[in-house]
Amino acid sequence: MPLLLNRDLVASLLTMSECIEAVERAFVELAAGAAVLPLRTSIPASGGISLYMPSFLPGEQALACKVVAVFKDNPRKHRLPTTTGTILLQDVETGRVCCIMDGAYLTAVRTGAASGVATRRLARGDPGQTAGIFGAGVQGRMQLLAVREVRRLSRAYVYDPAPEAAALFAREMSERLDLEVVASASPGETARADIICTATTSPHPVFAGGQVREGAHVNGIGSHTPGARELDGELIRRAKLVGDSREACFRESGDIILALREGLIGEEHFHAELGEILVGRKAGRLSDREITVFKSNGLAIQDAAAAGLVYRKALGAGVGLSIEL
Repeated sequence: MPLLLNRDLVASLLTMSECIEAVERAFVELAAGAAVLPLRTSIPASGGISLYMPSFLPGEQALACKVVAVFKDNPRKHRLPTTTGTILLQDVETGRVCCIMDGAYLTAVRTGAASGVATRRLARGDPGQTAGIFGAGVQGRMQLLAVREVRRLSRAYVYDPAPEAAALFAREMSERLDLEVVASASPGETARADIICTATTSPHPVFAGGQVREGAHVNGIGSHTPGARELDGELIRRAKLVGDSREACFRESGDIILALREGLIGEEHFHAELGEILVGRKAGRLSDREITVFKSNGLAIQDAAAAGLVYRKALGAGVGLSIEL
């Protein structure tokens, strides 16, 4: 009998700290060649698009497929979010679906967790650093949560084109994290932080790459199509470039594709996949002056790792609704 877990239950079971560890193990499995990660499949239908993201992590015993639907008319026509997600988790011994869970909150956390893993491995280790968050939405909050898990921060800045959204973010996250969070007046102020996270829907760079200080680390999260980018070519040129997947970076990431097209970098500028650094195959940060960039496209192994973690915790806590199909 499959176990049903709604958003509230997933949120009660999934912590950022545990998700960071699970996602790191998933990247290690990917680098070791153990993970199975087919390309995502997309199907356009009725004015929207559905994406199917399967993966298998033998070490985590997690076999899952996330179904993501993006239908732009949902809010107007159906009072539903533009993007919805559901995760199917299968029993690895029998293949039967053992859990169906809401995927929206899990996706937000696992995306933040990937930045947590990258920040832990690539950002400078000295305490008292500052964080700069671009985008005052759900993912911006998850980015700051993840960075705070792995680094001791003295202050955080948030920039959003909507000043009221940035002010609300600053108030909420200051209280939640017991950390001074400031709503920035300009992108440039935020771009001077030690650890920068971009989590916006902007198709154009959200700050000038020349504004980034030596020694900074940047997590690029928001852009995921070939024609859109949050990070300009100058920053990509200056930085040691690490991605979640080399293939995804050169197929989907405008941050990298456009810099390549402009002649600012060659394909050899891509330094490593995150998993290669985790297993010691490639070096991470080599000096405190180096700028590092982690480009996150979002991989199904992150969903499988987080879903497996949630399912195990749900069984242990005895929560969820079991149904007979």
